[in-house]
Amino acid sequence: MRGATHAKWAAGAVAVAVAAAGCGGGSGGGDGSGVVRSSWGDPQNPLEPANTNEVQGGKVLDMIFRGLKRYDPKTGEAKDMLAESIESKDSRNFTVKIKDGWTFGNGEAVTAKSFVDAWNYGAHLRNNQKNAYFFAYIEGYDKVHPEKGDATAETLSGLKVVDGRTFTVRLTQKFSTWPETLGYPAFAPLPKAFFDDRAGWLAKPVGNGPYAVRSYRKGSTMELRKWDGYKGEDKARNGGVDLNVYTDNNTAYTDLMAGNLDLVDDVPAAQLKNVRSDLGDRYINTPAGIIQTLAFPFYDRAWTKPGAEKVRRGLAMAIDREQITETIFRKTRTPAKDWTSPVLGEDGGYSDSVCGDACRYDPEQARKLVREGGGIPGGTLKISYNADTGSHKEWVDAVCNSINRALGNDRSCTGNPIGTFADFRSRASRQKLDGAWRAGWQMDYPLIQNFLEPNYFTDAPSNDGKYSDERFDKLVNEANAETDTVKAVGKFQDAEKILAEDMPAIPLWYQNGSAGYSDRVSDVALNQFSVPVYEQIKVD
Repeated sequence: MRGATHAKWAAGAVAVAVAAAGCGGGSGGGDGSGVVRSSWGDPQNPLEPANTNEVQGGKVLDMIFRGLKRYDPKTGEAKDMLAESIESKDSRNFTVKIKDGWTFGNGEAVTAKSFVDAWNYGAHLRNNQKNAYFFAYIEGYDKVHPEKGDATAETLSGLKVVDGRTFTVRLTQKFSTWPETLGYPAFAPLPKAFFDDRAGWLAKPVGNGPYAVRSYRKGSTMELRKWDGYKGEDKARNGGVDLNVYTDNNTAYTDLMAGNLDLVDDVPAAQLKNVRSDLGDRYINTPAGIIQTLAFPFYDRAWTKPGAEKVRRGLAMAIDREQITETIFRKTRTPAKDWTSPVLGEDGGYSDSVCGDACRYDPEQARKLVREGGGIPGGTLKISYNADTGSHKEWVDAVCNSINRALGNDRSCTGNPIGTFADFRSRASRQKLDGAWRAGWQMDYPLIQNFLEPNYFTDAPSNDGKYSDERFDKLVNEANAETDTVKAVGKFQDAEKILAEDMPAIPLWYQNGSAGYSDRVSDVALNQFSVPVYEQIKVD
């Protein structure tokens, strides 16, 4: 997703902290009525499923929607949720049958049309949805979302409603693992109410998940409450969740320690040295499908001229990942060796060798390559990051210090803070950043395809740097068409070797999910996406 888009948390003024303390948190006592008070950051966009590709909005969608599939919080396995069956004989034509009896929070039935209408909306050019690309494999996408010009069709020709509970999907090519992508929020169903009054729906979204939105004050709090009419087995074990906006996760941590919050789902780097003594067993540090990278602007000719790949490779070798993950992150990060995540496992496509020497600290070779490549464009590498969340200043400064030492020039690298996550993401997605920028990726679903295609395929939705390579695209398409999983993974890994040659983004480290919680709550866990499993939390 989500992108990565992925910032969390945040802190605010004293007024926000006071609001957090007073928001819905009072009752508890183990009867299932208590409300969890959690830190949060305002999402970049309105909460349309096909328009949310970052983690803050994704947290909410995961609470208020359920789709055809849902990823197991512990294993990441894509399991049927609303899907009764998804069948195909050729990995291209699929018949989807949904379970009976599901409704949206307004009482409207969830039908096959609820999915088909939502997907058609998400795909259409005029709706300008950030996740439109996820529908590109459905036949007719080129007509509803052409690369140039206006749409020539209103709906995807590959989607057909058969009856109230059945619809068919025809893809543009074979895609054997396509059903496993359907737990991603972009594929969620939408009620008729969305299309009848979109503005009203966006002000107070209505979904079909275990929680309903009670209120949302942008910049302050979103109140979600348990929906008693929820059909699924994963019913909320608490009365609701108040997501309280912070613009500094250190303030969130302070509020947690003061008893004003129950959950901080990213422990700030400055607190890692104290967190064990502060929280004991109420501190979570667990592997997650997240990688942090530095992306480059391939829309800037200075970064695509001959030799620029040597500069990027040299910069990669100038970063002392071992030292930074040890001193700044205190083992909540692991130096990266590829562009995916170890949670995939070797069978799933993770490689501990594909980046090779470029991901090893080697100051002498770094200087040589940067010099051979013609030097850093403009003389100084500027690393942009959002200043409001995620303790990014500390590690960006450490990366720049490492680069400056390795290249023997105190002006080789400097940090460029941008005030808010929303502003930062807006600039990145509109190609308004120069130099490099933090481009962490949190997997949307546990497939190697999700780490590679959305970020590096030509014109993919999260390819903010506009990197493009015909060889890479060809291998990704071939991998998607493979019906043999082993062969598919192998072709994705071949595509990843091209990234190792071009270095469109520098792998930095794999990120663990980290969280701290109060003694007022229990059964707190993070899923493989590092997001709290809110519905499982009990308020004691």
